[in-house]
Amino acid sequence: MDERATATKPKEAGVVAAAVYHGGRKIADIEIDEAGEWTKREGYVVWIGLHEPSQKLLERVGEQFALHHLAIEDAFKAHQFPKLEEYEDSVFIVARTAQMVDGHIAFGETHIFIGAGYVVSVRHGASSSYAHVRERCEARAERLTEGEDFIVYAILDFIVDNYFPVLDAINDQVEDIEDHVLATTMGKPEIEQLYSLRRDLLHLRNAVTPLSDVCRRLERSDVVAIDREMRPHFRDVRDHLRRVQERIDTMRETLAFAFESSLMNAQIQQTDISRRLAAWAAILAVPTAIAGIYGMNFRHMPELDWEYGYYVVLGMTVSICGYLYYCLRRAGWL
Repeated sequence: MDERATATKPKEAGVVAAAVYHGGRKIADIEIDEAGEWTKREGYVVWIGLHEPSQKLLERVGEQFALHHLAIEDAFKAHQFPKLEEYEDSVFIVARTAQMVDGHIAFGETHIFIGAGYVVSVRHGASSSYAHVRERCEARAERLTEGEDFIVYAILDFIVDNYFPVLDAINDQVEDIEDHVLATTMGKPEIEQLYSLRRDLLHLRNAVTPLSDVCRRLERSDVVAIDREMRPHFRDVRDHLRRVQERIDTMRETLAFAFESSLMNAQIQQTDISRRLAAWAAILAVPTAIAGIYGMNFRHMPELDWEYGYYVVLGMTVSICGYLYYCLRRAGWL
């Protein structure tokens, strides 16, 4: 194989990029079936990026690097919980990715195989392309000389950094709901949106928390293929994840407070309406009672023969009602 070859070869379906690096610099784009030969050379690192590959392609990659068949099976199914698994001479990492799609969080997965002289990333679902990660690593040859460990760190750091735009978008929606709660009572659409946001944040938290454990394990000395000098980098990723968790918890608490505030506002409005109805019922009870008395068919009622009886009873009714209105309004019931 010619180490100076740099011509870009046609990519097969599912393969985003496949290249070999030496001394922090790209040597050549390679075919999948020749990747294993490059890893046998001292100081060479193969970096393969796959996007929703077929099972046959994954098996070919597995043959090149002697990947465990259970890890290959997990990478193909793409419905895995974030985790880190160690095999004899390799590490398999599952991380969840997130993007905003139509106002909701869409989740994807990235599976990473790490071994001596190679890194294989497999993307499924909603996820930004790692082309930017590759370009950034290639532009920093002095860091890329650290090999596969730095590549894994760059990928995980990129995944975590992409959580923040999602959190910013969710935070805008949370603030809109919070402002709406302070202005008026929430209706059914707003409550449905609130529950949807809390559910999305819960799913995001379920993706972030295990990834923090993955980074913690990468710092440990018993994890193969990770140099001691690179462990602080994964601690930095874990610090970013902690910030993500704190923001998620804060927004979930805000949404819970917004829902409780909406319930309190609704109860206050119901209480106010009940007071008003009770106040008007008390006022209307006066003319109703008087009309009921004089509506009885008794023959001997003293006021019936009095010339000014009608006006006196009517005036008394209006006066009592007016006095009740004044008292109830002063008490804040009207």
